[in-house]
Amino acid sequence: MANSNKIIALLKGLGPGIITAALVFGPSKMTITSRLGADFGYSMLWIVVVAIFFMLAFTNMGARIGLSSQESLLTQIRVKWGKGAAVAIGLGVFLVTTSFQAGNSIGVGIAIAEASGTPVWLWVLLFNAIGIALLFFRSFYKVLERLMIALVAIMLIAFLTTLFLAKPSLSGIAQGFVPSYYPNASVLLIAFVASCFSIVGAFYQSYLIQERKKLGAEVTNKSTTGILILGFMSAVVIICAAAVLHPQGIKVNSASEMSKALQPLFGEYAADLFLVGLFGASFSSLVGNATVGGSLLGDAFGYGSQLSAKMVRLFIALVMVCGASIALIFGKLPLELIIFAQSVTIFLVPFIGYAMYQIANDEKIMGARKNSTYIKIVGAIGLLLLLALAAWNFYSLFIQ
Repeated sequence: MANSNKIIALLKGLGPGIITAALVFGPSKMTITSRLGADFGYSMLWIVVVAIFFMLAFTNMGARIGLSSQESLLTQIRVKWGKGAAVAIGLGVFLVTTSFQAGNSIGVGIAIAEASGTPVWLWVLLFNAIGIALLFFRSFYKVLERLMIALVAIMLIAFLTTLFLAKPSLSGIAQGFVPSYYPNASVLLIAFVASCFSIVGAFYQSYLIQERKKLGAEVTNKSTTGILILGFMSAVVIICAAAVLHPQGIKVNSASEMSKALQPLFGEYAADLFLVGLFGASFSSLVGNATVGGSLLGDAFGYGSQLSAKMVRLFIALVMVCGASIALIFGKLPLELIIFAQSVTIFLVPFIGYAMYQIANDEKIMGARKNSTYIKIVGAIGLLLLLALAAWNFYSLFIQ
C-alpha cells in the first residue's frame, strides 16, 4: 500500500508536465510525425532531439515562472509591456488553439469510427459534449490531470506495442539521429518543430504550476519527465512509419492511414490498437488544447486564469464548440491544411517566447529561480531558431 501511494504521489507530481505533453501530442502532430517517417524513413529522427532539447529549456522556464510568482504570466507581461501586449498574446493563443481544435475533434471521431464502422460526426459530437461536461466538475484541474495521465499511458502502450510488431531496423534508427537534410522536407520540418517545440505549451506550464499551488497541492518542477515522454512518443511514431510505410512507398495524409497500413501486415487488432493511440492523442489534445486557449483568453481580458472561474470555463467550451463546428462542416482536414496551420504558428511563437524569456531573466520577479547563464544561452539560441524558421517559412509560403 505504501509503495502504491508513493507511485500515485509521483504521478501527481508529474501532472503539469504530463498535461503539456498530452496537449502537444495531438492528431495533427501524429500526422506530421507519420509523414516524416513515411517519406524519409529513419533519417529525420534527429529533429526530435533538437525540438525536445529546446522544449525542455522553455518548459522548465515556464515551470520556474509559475513557482516564483503568485501573478500569472500574462499579468506580468501586462505590467511589463502594457495591456495591448497581453491581449495580443491571449487572442493569438486562442486563435491558434481554435485552429487546431478541429483536427482534435476529427481525430477523436476517426479513431472510434474507423474501429466501429460508425459515422465520424456522431463521435465528434459525443466527445466534445463529454469534454464540455468535464468543465462542470468542481475541481476541473484534478480531473484534467488524472485524465491526461491515463490517456498518456494508453498512448504509450499502443505505440510501444506497434513498435514491437513493426520490428524496425536498429541500425536505421541509429543512423537517423545523425543530422541529414532533404530540400523537400523543409515544410514538414518547420511544422514538426512548431508543434514539438511548443512555446504555447511551455508558456502554459506556468499556469498549470500555479493551478496546483492554488489547490494546496505539493508543487515541484518535474516538467522534464513529461517532455521526455513527448519526445519518446514522437520518435516511436516516426520509427513505426519508417518501418511500415516507407518500404511500401505509402504516402500519409492522416494519422488514421497508419492503422490501415498495419492491418494487412499484422492484422485487425494491430490496426485497432494504433487507433486507440490516436484516440488518446486526440481526446487529450481536445481537452488540453481548449483549456490553454480558454484560460489565456480569460486572463488576457481580465477574468483571471483559474479553471474554476465561470468565464474561463465558458471560453474553454467556446474553443471546443468552434473546433467541433469546423470539423462537422468540413468533415476532414487535408494534410496540407494541417501543415499550413502548424507552420503559420511559427510566426506568432517568437514573440511569445521572447516575452517569456524576458520575464524569466527578471531577478525582481524570479529571485533565485531566474534563468542561469546556461539557460540564457540556450533560450537565446532557441529564439533565434524560431526566428529563422519564421523567416524560412515566410519565404517558402509567399516568395518561393
